[in-house]
Amino acid sequence: MNAGKKMATYPQIQEWVISKYGWEPRKCWIAHVKELCGLEVKPAPNRKGAERANPCPSQKRPAIEEALRQLGMVK
Repeated sequence: MNAGKKMATYPQIQEWVISKYGWEPRKCWIAHVKELCGLEVKPAPNRKGAERANPCPSQKRPAIEEALRQLGMVK
């Protein structure tokens, strides 16, 4: 796991993006970006198979990555 790194909750990440950018990221987008940043994600209980049904759109990714940095989850 990410020893020493603070882990923000999905609602905290959503609130940060809403306050800065005015839109709410879907939890599946946050999970996808976390995975791309090398952070551990647990499988969603409703997930079917290994492929992502709703990957994060490329234009939304920078805002979510910024939230992860600002919340101390990645450098």
